[in-house]
Order: sequence, then C-alpha cells, then structure tokens
Amino acid sequence: MAKTKSQFVCQSCGMSYSKWTGRCDNCGQWNALVEQLIDVGKSAIARSSENAKPLVPQTMQSIIVDSKKTRLLTGFDDLDAVLGGGVLSGGVVLLAGQPGIGKSTLLMQMASYISRDEPVLYASGEESAAQVKSRATRLGAVDTDKLHFVASTSADDIAATIHSGKYQLVVIDSIQTLAMADITSAPGTVSQITNSANVVIRAAKESGAAVVLVGHVTKEGSIAGPKVLEHLVDVVLQFEGDRYGGFKVVRAIKNRYGSTNEAAIFEMVDSGLRVVENPSAALLAERQDADGSVVLATIEGTRPLLVEIQALVNSTNFGYPKRTASGFDLNRLNLLIAVLEQRTKLKLSDKDIYINVVGGLKLNDPAADLAVTMAIASAAAGRRLAEGVVVFGEVGLGGELRSARASDCRIAEAKKLGFSHAIAPSSTTKNSFIRGARDLRQALVDHLNTT
Repeated sequence: MAKTKSQFVCQSCGMSYSKWTGRCDNCGQWNALVEQLIDVGKSAIARSSENAKPLVPQTMQSIIVDSKKTRLLTGFDDLDAVLGGGVLSGGVVLLAGQPGIGKSTLLMQMASYISRDEPVLYASGEESAAQVKSRATRLGAVDTDKLHFVASTSADDIAATIHSGKYQLVVIDSIQTLAMADITSAPGTVSQITNSANVVIRAAKESGAAVVLVGHVTKEGSIAGPKVLEHLVDVVLQFEGDRYGGFKVVRAIKNRYGSTNEAAIFEMVDSGLRVVENPSAALLAERQDADGSVVLATIEGTRPLLVEIQALVNSTNFGYPKRTASGFDLNRLNLLIAVLEQRTKLKLSDKDIYINVVGGLKLNDPAADLAVTMAIASAAAGRRLAEGVVVFGEVGLGGELRSARASDCRIAEAKKLGFSHAIAPSSTTKNSFIRGARDLRQALVDHLNTT
C-alpha cells in the first residue's frame, strides 16, 4: 500500500506548502492553509484510472426502503417534529449550542429512550466513564442494558465501531475532539474536523446507523470548525437559550428530510430537560402591568407564542446614548428607534434604551417590530397599554405597518389565554378581534395617546 503524507494547501489560491505557515506567500491570506493528505507514488489520476469501475445505477422504482426502521423516535414529540418525524436511520445530525446549555443532557435522555428497543452507543471524547455514569444516573438512564458507552477520541476506531452494524444510534460528543491517526494536526483543527466527519458519515451511510454529532460554537454563536461540516451532515440543530435559566429552544437550520419551520421549547429541571406544554402561560405568569410592558404574539416555528417585551427608557448621563437588547437584534432595535424619531414626535436621541425579551428567548420574527416600538413609546411617555391587548406587526422605514404571517394562529393563541383584542396592521385578515392601524403614528395615538 502506498505511503501517505500531508501537505498544507491554501484555501484561497490553492498554493501548497510542505509545512504550515501563518500567511500564504502567493495570495497574502492569513490562516488560510489547511492540512490535506496526499499519497506518495503514483499520481491520484493514474491510480483512479486503474482502480475505477463502472457504476451500476438503479431506477427509483427498484430502490427498496424499509419503512419499519425509517425513523427513531427521540421520546420528545416536539423534537421529533423538528427532525421531521424522528432521527432517520443512516442520517447524520449535528447538534450545536453554547457550553452548558444542555446538549449532553438532551442526548443522554434521547439515547436512554431509544435504547429501550434498539442498541445505542454513546461515545464521549470529553468526559470519562464515571462522569457520564453520574449524569445517566441523575437522568434515570441506567435501567437499560442496550445503552453502551465508550470514551475515545479516535475517529478511526469510532468509524470501525459504527461499521460493525451493532448499533442503530451512535451519539458522538463531540466532533471537535475527534482525530485521525494519519493527520498530525491537533484535534479541533479544520483538517481533523473535516476528515473525521467524513469517515464517520461514510460509516453511517454504509451501515445504516443514525449518528448524532455534538458541535461546539464560537463566541459569536456560529458552529466551530469549517463551514463544510454543516454541508456534510443531513440535519443541523441549533440549541439556543440562557444557560442559567429560562426556556431553551431547539430549531433546525438545515434539514434534508423535513421542515426547518418547527421549534421545540424545553426547560431544565432536576431530572433533565422537559418539553414546555404551554409556554405562553408560563412566560406571562409573573407579568406586571406597567408602562414599557407589551405582550407580543409571535411564532416559534409553526407554534404561536405569547411573550412579554419589556422596555426601559432613561435619560443618558453620557454624550452618546446607550442601546441594549436582550433576545432582540441590536441593529434592528437601532433601526426602529430611528423610525420612531423620524415618523413620530418622540425624542429619543438623549435617552438610554433597554429592551428585554422575557424568558430568555431570542426573537427572529419581523412581526415583533410593532411590539418593540410600542414598548419603547410606552416607557418613554410613561403610559400603559390597555389590559388584555396583544401586539404584532412589522414596521417599515416609512412608519407603515405590514401584515404578519400566520395571523390567525396568533389570534387564536391570544383568545385561548383570555386576551380581548390585538393591535395589528389594518391589512391583516378582517377580524373583530383586531384593532388595526395603518402606520406607527396612528397606533401610538390611538392606543397610547401620544403624538
């Protein structure tokens, strides 16, 4: 067998080097060199020509799918919905989230549930057997003899174990700790992550075992490692929320076998993670009716959700006012403040403004614009919104209000919790529950008595 060695190839211009350097001399890019394996002997083209064999294609009618073992249920109905009906056999799922958010807890609970009927392997490169046993005991995952554990950082060994075909589900915690023996770079580097993921995914496809990979995230919140990792896997799940409390949301940002519009909402308890059955009621349970407080009817995936938006407006003590947002995009907040100043008579240029989404949720819904602006106006003017009111709608740069998707679902959720009416754009579906407004100025004048 031909010997192998590695070279370092620039990802910008393709220039190769025998050793790693911080800067590519050819194109000038920094940190663009990635280690790649090469063979010594015949060229790759010559070997591929000698060893190549014609492929035998199949027709779509001739492909047989075993429908009985297509999906593995996780034990959480909402998580099954996010995955498109469960974990697909032979599929590879990447679960990423902040440290301490609960990734290992969720996967241990899922592995324990599946191991009641199918053999499951939990492979950890970060924790010892005693640490994992301690968590499994706390979560009640030690009552089955089909849940097996290995502590290894060898991608080759784990891939060989998957190839054996003994397990229907393999959990690997985490992909950033795996390393291949043929590559000299440290675990977590681009070359190790890419090649380790490739051998694991190839083993999963050939054996039919479902694989769940745990992924680390950077301080910016993106998945650590090369972007190609997200392209290689079938499903990418993002675990979001506050690690110290509040609700935690699992949503799919990529799903080859299902929708990316679903979301599962969890809360952490002593016995592990559990699905929140009625998150709207839980989020509003401790709400106090005060100025700066507005209830938003939003959509998490396909689920309607009522959440409280809080605003605090204070005179600044510095030359440049401070804008802070928790759970809401700061750039969007600055835009909405500019619209408020330009399209209404509110003067906010000398005010510190703070926005908080209660419950630790992160809003990506454009229909949150109207609720945020009304909360700011309410806090600035010291006027409360009427009781029993929910708000939703998108705000344009001209101050106009634009309709939101799934307005009927938002209205139904508000009625279920006893709200009397909603403030929404006039273009929204005609409904006696809605008190419409054409633009932001009209909404503030009619409901906050501000000009």
